[in-house]
Amino acid sequence: MTGPNQDTEALRALRGLASDDPSVRLRAALAIGTAPDPRCVDPLVERCAVEPDFQVREMLTWALLRHEPSLTVPKLIAELRAERTQARSQALHTLSKIGDRRAWPAITRELLTDADDEVARTAWRAAVALVPEGEELGLAEVLATQLGRGERETQLSLSRALVALGEPVVPLLDAATASPDPQVRRHAAATERLLRDPDAGFDASIEQAQRIVALGSLGALDPQG
Repeated sequence: MTGPNQDTEALRALRGLASDDPSVRLRAALAIGTAPDPRCVDPLVERCAVEPDFQVREMLTWALLRHEPSLTVPKLIAELRAERTQARSQALHTLSKIGDRRAWPAITRELLTDADDEVARTAWRAAVALVPEGEELGLAEVLATQLGRGERETQLSLSRALVALGEPVVPLLDAATASPDPQVRRHAAATERLLRDPDAGFDASIEQAQRIVALGSLGALDPQG
């Protein structure tokens, strides 16, 4: 049971989440996480969808982690169908932190191939965190369809996700290095290098892959090559 003082504190914290001042919102999320209250779960999830400040979003995630997964996971799964991209990405981020594999079926192909790079990147991280044993290959097959996508940060996120899946990705990367798309070939070759040598930097791997792809293209154009 909650007493009058606890009710007052919870209501004050919830009002703080709507403040124009990010420091007030940060303290409000901290207060809610410090004294978890099931009545705060919905407002926390709703605030995640619209919160513009990164530090506050991280505190909102922490506050949700302080509540029972039986309360938070269904709410977060529902957010994965939201129209707002931040709602989807933040829900995925929080689910990956909770680590409850009951959320795995909600990490759909649609999310893994979402048109928004931030949603897709967060879905890749969440999927790697939640994939059940024995389903790594199926996940790797979907992730491999995204090779060559986006700019550096997006490609780095995908490479990290593929490397984390280990051996199941090897034949997929081998196949991708023969893709007619030079972007896909370059990204696959760089990911292969990271898989063999996790200490290799991504930028160095991309540069080496770029040279390999360029030499391969010249060889294809040279009838003597």
